[in-house]
Amino acid sequence: MNKYERLKSELESTGKGKMKAFGSSMLPILKSGTHLTFEKAGEYKIGDIVFCKVRGRYIDAHKIIKTDAHKGFLIANNHGFENGWTRTIYGKVVVGEYQNHIIYKAN
Repeated sequence: MNKYERLKSELESTGKGKMKAFGSSMLPILKSGTHLTFEKAGEYKIGDIVFCKVRGRYIDAHKIIKTDAHKGFLIANNHGFENGWTRTIYGKVVVGEYQNHIIYKAN
């Protein structure tokens, strides 16, 4: 089981999960190596940083930038690259910790 499947399973069974995210696509909000805490939510909105699946590929921490009643949610990184539309969101980031400091907290 890879880290994405493990997180998906945790969110489905307990509603919470943790994973470390790498890469620079969410700078300056999240840094590479940030420990993320995810929670399953009843609804998701523009600006939420989510764990989802777009076109069969797991996306571990990108933002919802648009919503559409028919298409679902448009997912993108923090630099304008759009991953695509999805209806499959597993959870959203509620806390991001980097080097033992909270660098992100969801509203």
